[in-house]
Amino acid sequence: MIKKSILALICASIGVLGSATAQNNIDFKTFRLNNGLEVLLHQDTTTPIVAVSVMYHVGSKNEDPSRTGFAHFFEHLLFEGTEHIGRGEYMKKIESIGGTLNAYTTNDITYYYEVVPSNYLETALYMESERMLHAKIDSIGIETQRSVVKEEMRQRYDNQPYGTILMETFKRTHQKHPYHWTVIGSIEHLNAATLDEFMQFYKTYYVPNNAVLSIAGDIDYAQAEAWIRKYFEEIPKGTGRIVRPSVIEPKRNAEIRDTVYDNIQLPAVIQAYNLPPKKHADGPALDMLSTYLTGGNSSLLTKEIVDKQQKALTVGAYPLDLEDGGVFLLYSIANMGVSADTLEQAIDEQINKVIAQGITEEDFQKLRAQIENAIVSQHASVAGIAESLAEAWTFFGDANEINHEMEKYNRVTREDIQRVARQYLARDGRVVLHYLPKAAAQNQ
Repeated sequence: MIKKSILALICASIGVLGSATAQNNIDFKTFRLNNGLEVLLHQDTTTPIVAVSVMYHVGSKNEDPSRTGFAHFFEHLLFEGTEHIGRGEYMKKIESIGGTLNAYTTNDITYYYEVVPSNYLETALYMESERMLHAKIDSIGIETQRSVVKEEMRQRYDNQPYGTILMETFKRTHQKHPYHWTVIGSIEHLNAATLDEFMQFYKTYYVPNNAVLSIAGDIDYAQAEAWIRKYFEEIPKGTGRIVRPSVIEPKRNAEIRDTVYDNIQLPAVIQAYNLPPKKHADGPALDMLSTYLTGGNSSLLTKEIVDKQQKALTVGAYPLDLEDGGVFLLYSIANMGVSADTLEQAIDEQINKVIAQGITEEDFQKLRAQIENAIVSQHASVAGIAESLAEAWTFFGDANEINHEMEKYNRVTREDIQRVARQYLARDGRVVLHYLPKAAAQNQ
């Protein structure tokens, strides 16, 4: 599905393939090292830059329930330095050569990347190999990053209005599957963990046979492969047992409703519907449904609920497509003087119209144009290319999946959009949360 930073969008609303088009294939080369590392290379000589990325197939769902937050913790910890890169020097080295770098963790993956001038490709490869083989994991780094994560928890969850939306939603939509805990995990678990437990997690998951190295940009294929073999080929294959959850979240037949009191001024309504696994064929139709509902100023809910009825300040619909089955998340923040009940009813009325009547041909053609534009934009940078290739390999086992993305959307019909609205947005089994100001709790 088209990538969206959901939490960033929620927070913002409240407080690739070179020069490819959607129809053009992305050329790439691939090979696998003996240690299991999958390598993906895409050449784009239009600009003298290169994106180097490593995607590890480990996220919060792979954690021990008594040690949650490890994957996110390692996102931070693996910037501490290595046996050959001094503490705190990792970022400085990349920035000193004119590069940028970052990382993120989800329920399913951990992703690191650098974008550097192409003449520094070897430097970036060396540094990622160091992260994979020689990461500095010691008591100093662990204590440092514990403090960082605690501050992140305060800023993003505890002190951010509506900041607990995903936390409160997932613990109700996924009561059996390990998606029910947050990516940031538990500070208590991190405090209780020993150095040996951290080391074991590193040796199990941050290994070549659980990773894909994806490179896109101004590269020479032969030289890139030679450097990759130089720095990665001798890294030993991991021998730890990689845990892949086999739990299937049971289907619910009853609606779950709850109230969350938060440090906010205006009520919010969260409506969450469980989705099938990421690879499911209905993914593109669900993505198009979300775009139809809230994808831009002319979208259905924005026009009706925000502009015409003026019952909400903002409204958003996002299919959070996770490997084992995510959530279709509808969130809205009420306008001044509008109750959560009134707002929920207004949204339900519009959803029911889509279920009963579908969408017009005119809206459908506009949707297809929006989707094509989004795919082109997503693949408009070498960083986007590298990430898309890595995701395709990790989740589909085939990097060429990115070349079939537009085909999948083109196969979606108007009837499909109406069908997935009826099938997945049924009230039975959904989760509804009303976020209310803390002052309202005193009046109960």
